[in-house]
Parts: sequence; C-alpha cells; structure tokens
Amino acid sequence: MAKIKIKLVKSTIGRIESHKRTIEALGLKKIGQIVEKEDTPQIRGMIEKVNYMVEVIE
Repeated sequence: MAKIKIKLVKSTIGRIESHKRTIEALGLKKIGQIVEKEDTPQIRGMIEKVNYMVEVIE
C-alpha cells in the first residue's frame, strides 16, 4: 500500500477540540513534525478535516 507523509504546519492552540484530537490521532505533536502513514480513505478523511493545519508530502 502507498505511503503519504503528513507535516504539521500550524499550532493546535485555540482550535476546535475534535481537530486537536484528529491531529493527535495522526501522530503529530510538534510544528514541523513529519509522520508517514498508509494512504487509506480513513487517513485521507482525517487530513481533509484538518487540511488548514497540515501539509501532505507525497
């Protein structure tokens, strides 16, 4: 299965609680951190929910 890299580019301070939890579920903690995940519809949905805070590196 394909992998995608996700980078946190904006802080979670002052954001909606569900968006904070989504970022945490993606495994992101610090700004600039990059995680590699399987490219599944579930992960894509999580990225779409918080697309203003993350950057996808393919």
